Amino acid sequence: MPLELVTIPCRSDNYAYLFHDAASGETALIDIPEAAPILAELDRRGWKLTQIWITHHHPDHVEGLAGVLAQHPAPVTGGKADAHRLPPLDRQVEEGDTLEIAGETGHVIDVSGHTVGHLAFHFPESRVAFTADSLMAWGCGRVFEGTMEQMWQSLQKLAALAPDTIIASGHEYTAANGKFAMTIEPDNPDYISRKTSVEAARAAGKATVPSVLSEELLTNPFLRADTPDLRAAIGMPDAPASEVFAEVRRRKDNF
Repeated sequence: MPLELVTIPCRSDNYAYLFHDAASGETALIDIPEAAPILAELDRRGWKLTQIWITHHHPDHVEGLAGVLAQHPAPVTGGKADAHRLPPLDRQVEEGDTLEIAGETGHVIDVSGHTVGHLAFHFPESRVAFTADSLMAWGCGRVFEGTMEQMWQSLQKLAALAPDTIIASGHEYTAANGKFAMTIEPDNPDYISRKTSVEAARAAGKATVPSVLSEELLTNPFLRADTPDLRAAIGMPDAPASEVFAEVRRRKDNF
């Protein structure tokens, strides 16, 4: 039976996640943008943290850690390559390592690009991937530290997961990402449909994150760099997919 996933809004547009097993009471926290909303949600549900997993070192993903640990001491896991700039870790992991919660195994995936050492955590049984600032709802993270080729390869790893995988990403950027996507393929009916649903959700004060991989594969221009339609839309019909991705990412950076 899939574990329960709880999305917690933090700061102005961040998300943290709780991953919970009702039978055992085990609960993992993925990223810690700020302590107060996370502690409030744990208190409201009567849950106790048993693990904390960090995707990458950026402050808006780790700043709440000390405040959470003060009330919920739990072992902290993060990237081996990022350990020198993360808070103190109890366990360092890298691609190929696994995480365990309530008997379910999760797989550590290196999704470097946004940062070098950025990790995603994939739990195939629960059909969830915690992707933070790599693959995002209708977008992807800006390439701050890695290369465009590296980011494209990272996104390809995530694109290869089961289409019904829930993409638990790190920010409420969907509406802004959609505005950009519409400049790339303005007549794409799938884009138009998603734009309508995202606008309705936000107008109602609802989150648009997590999303589902099948929808990202259909509408996310950063995953569509290897499709003839997107290649044609940006005038690069014969370019390698990584170069097409890089051009789309540059356009987004300047949007």
